[in-house]
Amino acid sequence: MFYSFLHICFRCYFKLLFRYQIYGSENIPSTGAFIICSNHTSWFDPPLVGSIIPREKRVYFMAKEELFSIFVLGRAIKMLGAFPVKRDTADRKAITKALQVLEEGHVLGLFPEGTRVKAGDIGKPFHGPALIALKSKKPVLPINIKWPSRFFKPLQVYIGKPLIFKEEGKSRKEILNNISMAIMQEINKLHLELHEEE
Repeated sequence: MFYSFLHICFRCYFKLLFRYQIYGSENIPSTGAFIICSNHTSWFDPPLVGSIIPREKRVYFMAKEELFSIFVLGRAIKMLGAFPVKRDTADRKAITKALQVLEEGHVLGLFPEGTRVKAGDIGKPFHGPALIALKSKKPVLPINIKWPSRFFKPLQVYIGKPLIFKEEGKSRKEILNNISMAIMQEINKLHLELHEEE
């Protein structure tokens, strides 16, 4: 109930104040679990991503553990299904939770860069999303968000085609690195396509 209410509120907010334009909505899988991987430039990226995915497909975000200690915010995001991850370390508990979310048929929301990065730049990705994609064998849905410089200017969101990854490489580290870079390159390609359309 709480998720549905906020989904509607944020959808209206982004439509009214930013007149958001969504490209590639037909690429969102109609059935089954999948992993969203998006660039991350704003605090509003999670609610934006959640609002463009159909309400019946609840998105469970992996978020840095520091957010859960913030009064009100921590409780709110936990109610929405978010779960903590310890950054800069191999957080097995978070990985297990992520796999459980996918196994139960839900949508997992991840930001491979792990933190907000200046618009137009591409940060170095963590290996977590690649590891989860390999272990779960679920498709990765790349998303690129381009925020406008001010209110009432179009907010552009481009959704790419789902990607399936297999273990191809000499070592696990090499495999994870290749997949991580492939995900970010796909997100970057969407960013470039957005600029070409302007």
